[in-house]
Amino acid sequence: MLLMIEKVIILKSIDLFSEISEKDLLSLATQLSEVEYDRDSIIMKQGELGTSMYIIVRGGVEVIIDDKVVTTLGEKSIFGELAALDPEPRSAAIKTTEDTLVFKIESTVIYNLISEYIDVAKGIIKILCQRVRESSSH
Repeated sequence: MLLMIEKVIILKSIDLFSEISEKDLLSLATQLSEVEYDRDSIIMKQGELGTSMYIIVRGGVEVIIDDKVVTTLGEKSIFGELAALDPEPRSAAIKTTEDTLVFKIESTVIYNLISEYIDVAKGIIKILCQRVRESSSH
């Protein structure tokens, strides 16, 4: 388990949360879950319903669509943001490539952040746009 201050420092180092005050990051840190996965673990399955977003703290994952690895993500990467904003079936599966630690943030927490911080809304929109561009280039 990470100390609360370590969580705040990690969150502050991620572009999406860099403009949020330390006080509010501390509040966010108390509301997120820390989840550890072994190598080759399935974090989420394509098609399942999801309502949370994940941040990779340590380790790495593969993004798999229709049994094909489309990309890999590493430390400080975010995934699951689409389902967190719009609870529809997940568009991809996520499988760890090594022992991995993630922060799991529920949609209600994300909505509260978006309502208070326009930079978080802009950051999530930017991530979603990047994902659309990447998927249309495959």
